[in-house]
Amino acid sequence: MASLLIQGGRVISPEDKLDGVLDVLIAEGTIQQIAPRITQTVAESLDARGQIVAPGLIDQHCHLRVPGGEISETLETGLAAAVAGGFTTVCAMPNTRPVNDRADSTRKLIEDCARLGLARVFPIAAVTRGSEGEELTDFAELAAAGAVAFSDDGRPVKSADLMRAALEKARQLGTPIIDHCETPSLSAGGWMNEGEVARRLGARGIPNGSEDECVARDLEASEATGGHVHIAHLSTAGAMEMVRKAKRRALRVTCEVTPHHFTLTDEAVEKCGTQAKMNPPLRSPNDLRAILAGISDGTVDVLATDHAPHALEFKAKPLAEAPFGIIGFETALPLALTQLVHTGKISLAHLVVMMSSNPAHLIHRPLGRLQAGGAADVTVFDPAREWTYHVRESRSKSRNSPFDGWKLKGMVTATIVAGKVVYRCS
Repeated sequence: MASLLIQGGRVISPEDKLDGVLDVLIAEGTIQQIAPRITQTVAESLDARGQIVAPGLIDQHCHLRVPGGEISETLETGLAAAVAGGFTTVCAMPNTRPVNDRADSTRKLIEDCARLGLARVFPIAAVTRGSEGEELTDFAELAAAGAVAFSDDGRPVKSADLMRAALEKARQLGTPIIDHCETPSLSAGGWMNEGEVARRLGARGIPNGSEDECVARDLEASEATGGHVHIAHLSTAGAMEMVRKAKRRALRVTCEVTPHHFTLTDEAVEKCGTQAKMNPPLRSPNDLRAILAGISDGTVDVLATDHAPHALEFKAKPLAEAPFGIIGFETALPLALTQLVHTGKISLAHLVVMMSSNPAHLIHRPLGRLQAGGAADVTVFDPAREWTYHVRESRSKSRNSPFDGWKLKGMVTATIVAGKVVYRCS
């Protein structure tokens, strides 16, 4: 493999206590040296002056739609969007058609993605057969095939006793259960947050209690079993406070939030219609403030995209009928820089922890850091570059985003996976 020298960037790798202007020498897919002014002759160089050189970003929660949803996304388009967003690794949720609940499906996804030579892909396998909430999948077999976690995402784990059983099995393998926290009896038929905006639109709302009740159940199950529960796309003030208190009690709980939940409120549904329809829904200003507080104080472990592409024909349906979800690979880092770093809510190092090193720990893979001998997965970005996001230019096959036309500050300029430049900003 060709050698590569990244020159003059501000290298930030909190795991390695690095924060300074340094060069990074890469060869044979690994980092060879990190030091000031490396002079070795290389096949390729990358001028990173004035930019940040960070461990490759890891998205712990995305939907690639393959198999079964190719009308909305293919592996090629999804992973092209991922690397354009700075992601060197993505974790694909299992709610495909068919559901990823078998070892052969897990292996096939890994093999198919590896052939593309873009981002690394680690599958998240289903907790239950077909995600139907009845019979647990073979966790050991799926983990051996390459699954890094288990989730019935799109649906919550169906019952408290099933969650306990799943956490027991996952604990033995050292893997987390990632739960989409929702109480179907409270949310069924709803398609946006319960509140004043829903009343104005005549919409059936989804109450905060739908999420809060399920989070409380999962925390109780984690305490009883010692298993690791990871709360996906947390969206309510109540859930955030429960997770904060659980961490103080040293429960094995982690959580993620998405850029749309720390940026938008339910008022976006009035302006953007189905482009702002997601599950969990965009919440109230009070919930958004709680999300931001949880990010600032470290309660939130991970920023995840929940990239959920849908073809235009699906999102063009009436609001009550359109599917939940938005694309998010290419806007996640710029939104985090614009809304969190440039507003002083968190530091650049904190952002790198949430988007790289913490997700690496959660999936138990030796990534999320820059060190000699380590994987040469690197994200280079210009935190000061101002630009406007136009969804028509997305590399995703879908265009469902409420951020079309947003002015952002911060842009990915290069993405490197295993020493290969897989994306470079033109």
